[in-house]
Parts: sequence; structure tokens; C-alpha cells
Amino acid sequence: MNTPVPAAAAPAAELSTPPSLRESLARLAARLDGRLSIPGDTGWEADRAAWNLAIDQRPAAVAVVASVADVVRVVETARDLGLAVVPQSTGHNAGPLVDRNDLADAILLRTHELRGVTVDTFARTARVEAGAQWGDVVAATAPHGLAALAGSSHDVGVVGYTLGGGFSWLARAHGLAANQVLAVELVTADGVLRRVDAEHDADLFWAVRGGGGDFGVVTALEFRVFEVAEVVAGTLFFPIERTEEVLQAWASWTQAVPVSVTSVGRVLRIPPLPDLPPFLSGQSYVVVEAAMLESVERADELLAPLRALGPVIDTVHPQPAAELLQLHMDPPGPTPGIGDGMMLRDLDAEDLAAAVRAFARAVGPDSGSALLSAEIRHLGGTVRPEAARARARALALPEPGATAGFEGGYLVYGVGIPTTVPGAVEGLIASVGRLLAQIEPWRAEVDYLNFAEHARHPERLFGDAIDRLRAIKRTVDPTGVIRSNHPVR
Repeated sequence: MNTPVPAAAAPAAELSTPPSLRESLARLAARLDGRLSIPGDTGWEADRAAWNLAIDQRPAAVAVVASVADVVRVVETARDLGLAVVPQSTGHNAGPLVDRNDLADAILLRTHELRGVTVDTFARTARVEAGAQWGDVVAATAPHGLAALAGSSHDVGVVGYTLGGGFSWLARAHGLAANQVLAVELVTADGVLRRVDAEHDADLFWAVRGGGGDFGVVTALEFRVFEVAEVVAGTLFFPIERTEEVLQAWASWTQAVPVSVTSVGRVLRIPPLPDLPPFLSGQSYVVVEAAMLESVERADELLAPLRALGPVIDTVHPQPAAELLQLHMDPPGPTPGIGDGMMLRDLDAEDLAAAVRAFARAVGPDSGSALLSAEIRHLGGTVRPEAARARARALALPEPGATAGFEGGYLVYGVGIPTTVPGAVEGLIASVGRLLAQIEPWRAEVDYLNFAEHARHPERLFGDAIDRLRAIKRTVDPTGVIRSNHPVR
């Protein structure tokens, strides 16, 4: 497994920009509504930074675009100069670019300043610009009693999350975020701005919904939102010493819950931090996080078996759907991290118990794990491809795209924060490796794009869809101008 080393621990030599390229990029910069920086410029360090501060991105240049016209100019210039274009908003999931050294001959095209959101309350749709984050969307939809299939944190970029599939707290009921997309606006490698949907360029529309960002620079998405004003959600905290007991009970519970319930079993080792409340700072727990599209009474009935275990803290309560952005307790801003994920195949009760036992060995109280967080997410329901397709037909929606859903039953993800303490990085790498090695026997045939923090072979990410994705890539971008974090090539 290739694991990135934090930039602070292993600084790379800065590449100098050849004079001829510098002149060409200066001409581009003069035409932009936004800005362009190259190594040595003021703002270079901030412009090239990924959300994961352990990822050391060193492209040939960074273009921070301020308009769709800027996107067209950058793509045309890069193509003419023989450079690639790497679209990026927040810089989540940037590790694979560094794994493959895919940035040295590329312009990193940052869209994070394009954050417009428009909501059509009658049609129950939202149109979001390329750099919009889920906090922007929730702020626009929540006042109308509407909810999108958002990520687990306010600062996750909408476009990257959605192109990779998008598994939300409402996913088991409504499916992946990619399946809600009605139209995509993108600039393809020829510099043409296109709007694609089920009736216009249907192949490209299929590819971008779950096939990642390899097909063009997305400038806007239009997608369905849902009448969900309130949910019952929260976390049950238990002492970490009860890790296997609690996770086995949770896993068994997931086998019978309705699709209205999406939940996570998780082990947390929280460092002492002054900004955290005392019950979190410096504490370790095994927790169950859940979001339920149910009445309070029905939610209480469903949770009764887990509450019978005696949590030391119980935060489950009815709340505005907007508060789901805080449920997973993700860092409030860019943070260094070392982690990776794996999907587990659909498991019967015996295999599920064995997988949970292995997970507990890897991250439980006696494991010596250095991970801040290790979790198992429950899939199933409308996340299953056939269920997603049936739902689309029943509601007369576009047929799902390249990633209709997941056959796997669970997702595993582990991550830790590297420090400057000697051996800390190596300890984190070992802890991630131990977790993935322990659960390898139950690994699914494909992995989830958004949880693949390191480069994967495309077949591992796209499965049976890979041949069609490659054919579409050859059609819209035969010379490989557009380069994503998870390319189909």
C-alpha cells in the first residue's frame, strides 16, 4: 500500500519553471478573471494546498478560476502547451495524484471560489457551481425544509463527492448522490462548455455520475433535493474496552433495520484538544452514529437494542436535517491525515461477525492502533444497484450512471493525524496497513472512489463499467488533457 508522507516531514525540491513556459503562463494569467501562480509566487503555497495537509501537491502551475470563461481559457492553454489539467475544488482525496506523480506536468485548476447555489423549491432541485461545499448547499436548502444527499462535513466539495458516488446519511433511503443528478455542465478537453443530461450526450452524462472527474472540468451540477426538514440522529458512546461487544451488537442490528436508518460503528481515539468539550478531549470510545428518517417513537423502538447496552453518553434526538453535517464530528477545516478505506462484500451473519472481530483486533483497546478514527459504515437499501435502478424507473428519473450503487454491504475507513513525534508517521502507516490486512478476507471486488485515499487500479474502482468509461474517455479526451485523482486510463 502506498501511503503519502506528510509534506512537513519530507519536503520535496521545488521545481523551477522554464522561461518559455513562464512566459506562456504569464499570458494566460493576464487573461484570467481569477489568478494563476507558479513556484515562487506569492500565494503559491496556499493555492497548491490540498485539504489533507499531509499531501504535498507540486503542479507546474495553479489556476484559481473565478468564472466559467476562466475554465475554458485554462483548458485551451494547457492543451496547446502539452500540459494536463487537474480539476480540484477543496482538495479532498488528493493523495492518488501524489502517489502517481500526476501533477508535475499539469495545471492544477482550483474551482473553490465558484460557490454559487440556486434552489428551485417548486421543482425541488438545486444548481451548484463547481466550488460549492455542502455547507453552502445546506444553508440554501434548509430554510425551505429541503435536504440534499450531503457529505459528512460542511467543507466537503459537492462536485468531487458527487462524481465519486456520494454516500450520505440519507443514502440507504434515497441512494447515492450521483443518482440524483439531473444535468451536468462541464468544459471538455476541446475547450467546449457542454450541458449534458439524459437526453443530450447521454454517454458522457452516464460517465460523470460515479465515474469520477476524468471526463471534463465540471462547472455546475443540477440535482434533486428532498423534503426532509427533520431527522432523528445522534451518537451512542461506550467505553472503548467494549469495542467488540458493541460493534457485534451494532452489526447484528444492521441486518434488520429498515432503509430509513443509516448508521456507522466507529472507534475513536481523540487527542487532548482545548477546543473540544471535556467528554471528547483526550477520550477513547466505541460509538454508534445513526440518522433515522422516522418519528421519535419509531426511532426509540429501533434503537432500543443498542440503548439496552448502556451507553455512557446518548446524544440521539430529533434535530434539523442541517445538523447532520456535525454528526460525524469531522475536523472543522483542513487537517493532515493518513488513512485509507476498503469496501466489504455482502456478508451473511457468520462472516459479518468474523469481519467485526477482525476489525476489533485491529483497532480495539489492546491493538496499539494509532488511528484517530476507524469506522464501518452500513450500506444496503437503496444503495444497492438494483434497488437504485428500480427507484429510478418508479420515479421516472434518469437511469443511474457509472456507479449506480454498491453490491458490498459495508465500508471500512481508518485515519489518523500525523505529528512531528519521532515514529508517529510510521506508526500511522502501520496502523492503517494492519486494519486493511485484517479485513482483507472480506474485501469486495470494488472499492468506493471517495474512500480510496491512494492510487488504485481502475478495475478496482470501476468494476464492469471500466471498458465503457475508457471508451468514453477516448472519445471526449483522446490525448488525456483532463486528469483526475482516479483516472480511468
